[in-house]
Amino acid sequence: MIRKLLFRSSLVALALGALALSSCTTIRNQSASTSFQFDPPVKQPSNPSAVKVKISTSTQKLYVVEGNEVLLATPCCVGTSASPTPKGTFPIRAKNRHRRRASSPGAGYPMTYWMEFYTPAYGMHWGFVKPYPSTHGCVRLPLKAAKKIFDMVRVGTPIHIATTQPWDETVGKTLPVLDDGPLPNPPDSYLRSPQVFQDAEKGKMWNF
Repeated sequence: MIRKLLFRSSLVALALGALALSSCTTIRNQSASTSFQFDPPVKQPSNPSAVKVKISTSTQKLYVVEGNEVLLATPCCVGTSASPTPKGTFPIRAKNRHRRRASSPGAGYPMTYWMEFYTPAYGMHWGFVKPYPSTHGCVRLPLKAAKKIFDMVRVGTPIHIATTQPWDETVGKTLPVLDDGPLPNPPDSYLRSPQVFQDAEKGKMWNF
């Protein structure tokens, strides 16, 4: 009888433990954010010509700075090891709010708030953000962050891309982990329509 009671107690304890683990998993999933939910605060620069962009490829964080002050910080998504984002310091060469991908695969795909910094055709732009490197070398940004950065920088603004940046251990650690991986792909007809750019200007995209 004692053995049966002990056995039943063990089963109850295991069940409660499993339930607790399941609950923790649920809580973590609920707290996860997509890039469409992220709207970073921004401080306008006192001298727009002094603005610089700093990108950390190891942490996938981007900082818009004036001197040592961070004006805007956001998660981003950089290139894979097979197609890395170029490192170095580059000026923004061109800006285009409504650019589309010209080459295949993916010709016609919207690259909203395009800010080109390296040729051939590397730039910062809106795109689905994942918590690991997953681009062909461009820097993908959350939609609202991309719009704010686009409005803060100009042709000639320097971008410094390195493995780390000085703010990774401070400001960078306060940023959320964004993962658009679970989101469905918008219909191709929508992505190729003018509506995608109209929605982007309103800070939204499809039904996200």
